[in-house]
Amino acid sequence: MTQTIKEIKDNLEAVTDLSDPLWRKLEQDERQGVKKAIARRKKVIEANRKEEQRLENMFRYERDIYQQGYHCIAGIDEVGRGPLAGPVVAACVVLPKNCKIKGLNDSKKIPKSKHITLFEQIKKQAMGIGIGIVDNEMIDTINIYQATKLAMLEAINNLKKVEVIPDYLLIDAMTLDISIPQMPLIKGDANSLSIAAASIIAKVTRDQLMMSYDQTYPGYDFAQNAGYGTKKHLQGLKNYGVTPIHRKSFEPIKSML
Repeated sequence: MTQTIKEIKDNLEAVTDLSDPLWRKLEQDERQGVKKAIARRKKVIEANRKEEQRLENMFRYERDIYQQGYHCIAGIDEVGRGPLAGPVVAACVVLPKNCKIKGLNDSKKIPKSKHITLFEQIKKQAMGIGIGIVDNEMIDTINIYQATKLAMLEAINNLKKVEVIPDYLLIDAMTLDISIPQMPLIKGDANSLSIAAASIIAKVTRDQLMMSYDQTYPGYDFAQNAGYGTKKHLQGLKNYGVTPIHRKSFEPIKSML
């Protein structure tokens, strides 16, 4: 008895390998609906294969570190070095060994619409998450570079509060004055799953903070620009002046004062 196209589609959902003998059998079916179903499923399998390959590549630093005998690797990243307003936020994330979250990547490479979904997945799967927040006043006092380091150290300390103590740190382009063994990685959020996870946590945390500031200080478009110097933000500065969350050591605010 000939299978219906729906039955064939259901059977194809269980196929995950392009070498499965079912393909040869189904490719003899001349119906256009079957041909389309085969093409669609093959496309999905190929996309999944490429994603698995990408994630495996992003796990290479963690894999090497585990092989050296370490057991608890934390990825650390920050967001908010460049904005004219708001804090710099760092996150420290420990993922379980061999944890590969589909779609996880540098937050700048992921559509904003997917940030929250990944944020929730990371929160659900992570062994521990620490957040560090350094406000604009401290940024003005010690400079943004030192403030970023401070936020990262705070994130590590807050991770320890949930009784997760990392024995190795993967850090996005930074070296921290701390005794824990560490590796700074250029573009770490695009090369390490642990750092990518920290990138998403830091990004969503800071975006939510800036959305709340948008309610307190309307007119600067903080909910959309997260404090970066967009046209609307600069117009807001011109119209309403400097707010308590603006970085007074950053231009054009420094000159305005």
